[in-house]
Amino acid sequence: MLQAPVAWSQVLPHSTYYDRRLRQGPSLIRARRPYLLKNSITGLGLFAVVGSIYYYTLNAVGQDNFDDVKVPDQPQKSAGSK
Repeated sequence: MLQAPVAWSQVLPHSTYYDRRLRQGPSLIRARRPYLLKNSITGLGLFAVVGSIYYYTLNAVGQDNFDDVKVPDQPQKSAGSK
């Protein structure tokens, strides 16, 4: 007779980087520590680039002069439409 394969979760103990209350465990904090400063600097750099592009775009559009654009008059309402 063939036996059903055993699931790995039954053989190996359950390991996770989070505790039962879904807080970071000490091993996860240790694993993330080398990347914390680099990721923070990268995030601040991206924020600065996107913010400066947004600021420049708003300033460039805000200085446009639309005085030469002709705005059509409102259409006159006919007597038959309500």
